[in-house]
Amino acid sequence: MYHSFRTATAFAPASVGNIGAGFDLLGHVVEGPGDTATVRCLPEPVVRVVRVSGRARGIESIPLQARANTAGSALIALRETLQLPFGFEVELEKGIPLGSGMGGSAASCVAALVAANALLDAPLAREALYPFALDGESVASNSRQGDNVAPMLFGGVVLATAERMIRLAAPDWLHCVLVHPDQVLETRRAREVLADPYPLGTVVAHSAHLAQLLLGLERADAALIRAGLHDVLVEPKRAPLIPGFNRVKAAALDGGALGASISGAGPAVFAWFDSHAAAGAAAAAMRSGFTDSGIDAEAWVSPVAARGARLLPSSSTTPPP
Repeated sequence: MYHSFRTATAFAPASVGNIGAGFDLLGHVVEGPGDTATVRCLPEPVVRVVRVSGRARGIESIPLQARANTAGSALIALRETLQLPFGFEVELEKGIPLGSGMGGSAASCVAALVAANALLDAPLAREALYPFALDGESVASNSRQGDNVAPMLFGGVVLATAERMIRLAAPDWLHCVLVHPDQVLETRRAREVLADPYPLGTVVAHSAHLAQLLLGLERADAALIRAGLHDVLVEPKRAPLIPGFNRVKAAALDGGALGASISGAGPAVFAWFDSHAAAGAAAAAMRSGFTDSGIDAEAWVSPVAARGARLLPSSSTTPPP
């Protein structure tokens, strides 16, 4: 049923994709930066992206054409699959820079989906929104990996496959530092360097790290997390694309990090610590790893088990009395 009075606004946080050993499989959200989407019902069965605003770098290149926009494409998939007789109008406020490795394209489509879902007469469970989020994310990345959209939908750490998303245990003492340099690294370019085949021994080592990381999270075992938080598969090929990366990673490890690597496709860099205090103490040194290389950067400290996408109070999703 179409309701002209209905409007919903949702926020989706930034994310760390891959988490080192979990290439295209693991991700977690980060408190602080994020994207906001305001969605209104339309009487006609169309999806329109009417405005993109915000101070995040690169928003001028975001298309308003719905099928070329991650949020628009996700809502088109939702509307067509559910055969809704009405449509949606979307406004985006970008807080995550494009090409940052912080899940900017994913945050827009997840925020739009969470807002639009609240406008349905029978809202779907978060799990049911996952395929539509993959549809939206694929517009930007040309692939259907869920390591950004899944944690945004669920919060915390999530294992994302093509068919399902599974929230993983994450101890409350586990904290992340995410540092974003004033650089752009397009996901497609970051994927191009991964084309060469990998030796079997490297693949086995990568699998061993992934297994220990997953078990360490389940057991809240810092030693196992430390043993597993290594990327021998992707990081060696992408690190040369990120000036200052080696300095930032060294600063994290010198500061007691359990591990550090590239967030998503980069150029953002993340590190995990066994306490908020340790993360806070290391954040400035990690940021300096970029600034000492002549690149401005911003840093955030967040629990790994942070909150996912949510509706904002400005939403009006129920009929007036």
